[in-house]
Amino acid sequence: MNTIFINIVLVVFIGLLDARSVIERVDDSDLVHLLTGEENVVVLFTKNNCEACDELEAVLENIQNELKDDIGAVVVKAHNSHMVNLYDPSKEPALIYFRRGMPLLYHGEPNAEEIVQRFSENREPVVRELSDINFEHLTQSATGATTGDWFVFFYSADCVFCLRLHATWEAVGANLKHRLNVARIDRLGSGIATAKRFGIVESPEFIFLRQGKVYRYKNKQYNANKLIEFVEKDYMKQTKAEVVPPEANNLNSFFGIYIDVLSNHPQLLMISSIAVLLTTILGCIVKCVSWKRTTVEKNSKAKKSK
Repeated sequence: MNTIFINIVLVVFIGLLDARSVIERVDDSDLVHLLTGEENVVVLFTKNNCEACDELEAVLENIQNELKDDIGAVVVKAHNSHMVNLYDPSKEPALIYFRRGMPLLYHGEPNAEEIVQRFSENREPVVRELSDINFEHLTQSATGATTGDWFVFFYSADCVFCLRLHATWEAVGANLKHRLNVARIDRLGSGIATAKRFGIVESPEFIFLRQGKVYRYKNKQYNANKLIEFVEKDYMKQTKAEVVPPEANNLNSFFGIYIDVLSNHPQLLMISSIAVLLTTILGCIVKCVSWKRTTVEKNSKAKKSK
């Protein structure tokens, strides 16, 4: 009888260990290797003397096998990692789902069911990438017609803080995906004309497009809570509605983009100036040769006629 009881206890104990297995701990070099590979990775960033970190870790331990089976992700823990600065301005604890390198910051309570559901529903990036070419076609911002509301993040490659916001912005997109469109656009690259159209001069900047109106996010707190609250209820309190500016004339837009690009890249300006100078000189040479040839032909004809 005692043997049976002991066996039952052992089975239950082993079952508990399986249900809550310790999360593999990695250093930053191991983490870089994981994130640059082909696997999906769930990373828990923790630090010393952090009760919230311990609470979230306990929840994740219970569901890590479920996450492996459901979304095919490797689950690891990075303790006192410097890399958390790249993905979460608010720092530890931070739970981030990397989908082939694209980060999604978990936004919500440390609830096992909610974590599994959020990651399962967002196996692909949520945020749309816009450019000057597709912006008006997709958003229909000037008419506020059929594509719904849009929350747009203007970023730039030279803005380090913008890079840290991409995981947060994916969290905003995942939270709002069934209610409105969440997108981003490079204001100094493929979205330079759109940025000029909306008067965007800094990075990061956020605008909310709703029914032909523009609402600008002026709060300097860039966490998921504040950004979500803005489009859900605060957009009319924080800022006055503006009429969506019209699209620029295509020719003027082209030259405007050309000038802006050159002003931001002195080397291109120098190369363009040299190219213009050489083209002008070549044109003059061709014109002189043509004039000389015409003159010679006229003189030849005049001699023959005599």
